[in-house]
Amino acid sequence: MISEKFTFIGGEELIIQAYKWIPEHTKCIKGVVQISHGMAEGAHRYTHLAQYLTDNGYIVYAHDHRGHGKTAVNLDKLGILAKEDGFQHLVLDVHRLSKRIQLEYPELPLFLLGHSMGSFVTQEYIMHYGECLRGVLLSGSNGKQGPIVDLGLWIAGREVRKIGRDTKSVKLDKLIFGKYNKQFEPARTHFDWLSRDEEEVDKYLADPYCGRIFTAGFFYDFLSGIKYVGSLKNKKTIPEDLPIFVFSGDKDPVGRYGKGILDLVEDYKKVGIRQVTYKLYPGGRHEMLNETNRDEVMQDILEWIEKLI
Repeated sequence: MISEKFTFIGGEELIIQAYKWIPEHTKCIKGVVQISHGMAEGAHRYTHLAQYLTDNGYIVYAHDHRGHGKTAVNLDKLGILAKEDGFQHLVLDVHRLSKRIQLEYPELPLFLLGHSMGSFVTQEYIMHYGECLRGVLLSGSNGKQGPIVDLGLWIAGREVRKIGRDTKSVKLDKLIFGKYNKQFEPARTHFDWLSRDEEEVDKYLADPYCGRIFTAGFFYDFLSGIKYVGSLKNKKTIPEDLPIFVFSGDKDPVGRYGKGILDLVEDYKKVGIRQVTYKLYPGGRHEMLNETNRDEVMQDILEWIEKLI
């Protein structure tokens, strides 16, 4: 595949690092897949998916979200989203890239794949811009979480007032992620919950852009976004004819070991979305694209997309 780097301007005039992967043979391009990556990682971790998709005739785009990867400029800036409303800026940045893609390839169908944090960003994206997409894929996601989000917001608000928006918060990091490894004890690392593949976990640990503790402002903005996308009223704004594929490991703590995935699918059906499918992979953890059965997962993604072409 052919790899390209470019930048575009996001909200607050932020320069955002983006990536494009193109099939070497461009005569039979079928569509475009845009990726919205997860928290405390970067778009570079999706190169293997881009390789698989380009090998099968798809152009792939991704960008490093604000506060992540090369968009953060340096490691000290990781986890800083915006002066305010950081989650909304994440959504708008994704849409800015979508618009650029559609200007470059107006004749090709566009699919959006969001993982983890990027899946929640995608959940809001389709509430505003779902008509732009041929289909959407949600990886490592979750459904409504109830009063626990309000409690988290209250704690995060206090933390912002105490230490400031741009200060790293060990307290909030432990609050959000502290119990994720419990299911896998005795654990080899703090990130065993990501994947059964020890090599992939070690690569994550060795990556300076991954696994960092983020700021109090990030957690407040992120929880605000989680509350927004959890609303059934807001889900009613999603186009009813938008196909959605939700996939996760049934041992993923983010998706409450499958329960959150089933809740999300049920809510989408309640608001009238007609093409909602899901798959829970037995034994799979949070990063199904980095799991021991990732080849199966990528094949499932491709087959789902190709049914819509």
